[in-house]
Amino acid sequence: MQKEHIENNPILKLSFDFSLLLIEYCEKLDEKKKYIISKQLLRAGTSIGANAFEAQNGESKVDFIHKMKISAKEADETQYWLMLCDYAREYPDCTLLLQKLDEIAKVLNKILATSKRKNPLSYLLSFFIF
Repeated sequence: MQKEHIENNPILKLSFDFSLLLIEYCEKLDEKKKYIISKQLLRAGTSIGANAFEAQNGESKVDFIHKMKISAKEADETQYWLMLCDYAREYPDCTLLLQKLDEIAKVLNKILATSKRKNPLSYLLSFFIF
């Protein structure tokens, strides 16, 4: 069931495939003894999909949006680490990862914009509930 769930959901598919590519990249970093960057990159990059996956079972629309926002923030952090790798000397090429991440960020932004537009009042009211 989980495999079908991932295959039928664009953001889950994109982020899962990205995570698999990222694992391979981080293994290359580990071979070059770039452990600190590898660890940070792997954590942030795989968290994108983990939060998107968790959002699918959100308790409410507000919870869904919140988890997708976290996923988008993790995508931003991942972009930072990949840019460091891209500019650093003697690091493996990460162009493909940056391209895939850009695609993920666009999908996440579209999901967030659509989710907020469908029910903006309940989203805004959630900030005033104590």
